[in-house]
Amino acid sequence: MPRMRITVIGSGTMGRGIAHVAAGGGYATTLQDISTEQLDRARASIAKSLEEGIARGKTTPAQRDFTLANLSLETDLAAAGKEADLVLEAVPESLALKAQVFGILHKACKPAAVFASNTSALSITEMGAASGRPAKFIGMHFFNPVHKMKLVELIRGRDTDDATVALAREVSTRMGKETVLVRESPGFVTSRINALIGNEAFRMLEAGVATAEDIDKALKLGLNHPMGPFEMVDLVGLDVRLSILEYLHRTLGETYRPTEIHRRLVKEGRLGRKSGRGVYEYPQPAATAQEAKS
Repeated sequence: MPRMRITVIGSGTMGRGIAHVAAGGGYATTLQDISTEQLDRARASIAKSLEEGIARGKTTPAQRDFTLANLSLETDLAAAGKEADLVLEAVPESLALKAQVFGILHKACKPAAVFASNTSALSITEMGAASGRPAKFIGMHFFNPVHKMKLVELIRGRDTDDATVALAREVSTRMGKETVLVRESPGFVTSRINALIGNEAFRMLEAGVATAEDIDKALKLGLNHPMGPFEMVDLVGLDVRLSILEYLHRTLGETYRPTEIHRRLVKEGRLGRKSGRGVYEYPQPAATAQEAKS
């Protein structure tokens, strides 16, 4: 029986992480993006993570080679989906963009192919309708860093069938993950609770209740959270969290209204770790010797 083929759309932080665990799970994995340079950076990032795993004794050189051998890169969206059994989308959090991507894929992919979105909050039912195959559409919400975090939220849309849920659960297990099944609701479980905690932390910061450092310290030491809410939002991306909050505000009400301080940070380009500045400042990598000479 031929191996299942998985295509991951989008080679950003989440897409490359999903491709990493898919290839490591033994699937023939294609990572698609429009930029060759972005794809090359994604493959280098996966290779670096594997090397770090070897150094920590978490993986082996044989597992590294196995993972990289299962990974291929593709810039053409239709070509990437043509032979896929499962397509996992990880493009930015825009319902219009995701619907456009799935519309193209529906024409390019086999009728039996299953579609999944890594959305943090958006409607699986709406995307499923736009995909042209609502029964074969599901949410598979991974967490950053994907190769370390154990959970995948499976989100069942109104029309998702049992076979699609079973396939998503089986694939997640082979990727080394555990799953929870969630009935579609804005923000699902994790994004909804994280957004609440993070928004309240910003309200306290805005009101001068405590500093960002002390709010983070209080939740880590007092509530045993592994990360404080500001450390978390800097990791997720302030722009990503703002988009989620705006969607939850529209769908669930005033509790989720984003704070002005959060909006201001995004306008200033302080997006978190990925931009070097968020709630906190992050030192940039030192220049290489060659860069220093140039």
